Amino acid sequence: MGRSAAGSAAGKPADLTTRARAKVNLDLRVLGRRADGYHELDSLVAFAGIGDELSLDPSGPLGLTISGPRSAGLEAGPGNLVLRAAGAFLTAYPDSRSGAFHLVKRLPVASGIGGGSADAAAALRLLARLNGLPPATPRLLEIAAAIGADVPVCLESRARLMGGIGERLGPSLRLPQLPALLVNPGVPVETVAVFKALGLAASGELAQLRPAAEAVPATVPGLHARLAASRNDLEPPAMQVAPVVAEVLERLRALPGCRLARMSGSGATCYALFEDKAASLAASRDLRRESGGWWIAPTVLR
Repeated sequence: MGRSAAGSAAGKPADLTTRARAKVNLDLRVLGRRADGYHELDSLVAFAGIGDELSLDPSGPLGLTISGPRSAGLEAGPGNLVLRAAGAFLTAYPDSRSGAFHLVKRLPVASGIGGGSADAAAALRLLARLNGLPPATPRLLEIAAAIGADVPVCLESRARLMGGIGERLGPSLRLPQLPALLVNPGVPVETVAVFKALGLAASGELAQLRPAAEAVPATVPGLHARLAASRNDLEPPAMQVAPVVAEVLERLRALPGCRLARMSGSGATCYALFEDKAASLAASRDLRRESGGWWIAPTVLR
């Protein structure tokens, strides 16, 4: 199978492996529904220290193989976002080199933490690296936006404000490191179903985005307090689609040391914030004993 190019035979690039880190919506406001049916969003996004891993072997033909604990049922054909990203890149840059991708899948699918989008962004980063393009190339951002709403923010995987349908990115932000627990109950949640349950009518009147330069607290308690005053507007409709989301949040909020618990994206993954790593690790052990097979990952958001 197409493994990482790192440490491969002489003459191959040694750095064609990248992490596709989980994206977490620390908050998410739905500003309204546009006349074209798309919803305008405003979200503070951070990235976890965990994720999938993607490698590219330029000596092989364009293709994809998949392994890892969350690989079951995933198709490696043209519909996979990694190959869709590669196809879009090669259409935009037809004389570019490509190769054989290998994805180690660790993140749950359809879970609100941008797993597929992060994989697509990782493919674009690797192809850009292989062909000598800087990752912030405007055309690369355009390709990312055409693939999916979360793909542009996953290109650099840095904390920032994200607006529109995902194409408007604020400057990268320096967040304090946030010890956290990510929990997914194993129930895929379709984004379309959540927005349908939200039930917004199309309107020309949209709420305003937050200023991109809005100050971010430099301390963990300060950021906890700021987030406590915000929300995820998709939580209530997601609970209609997948009632288990309410159970996850209730269990997280009852954990010792939990300062805040909220759903990410359109669900069903939820996150809990803690004061320190020791508290998040202890909480993960407690929850594993009680959860009956939920995906539970202590991590740090930044």
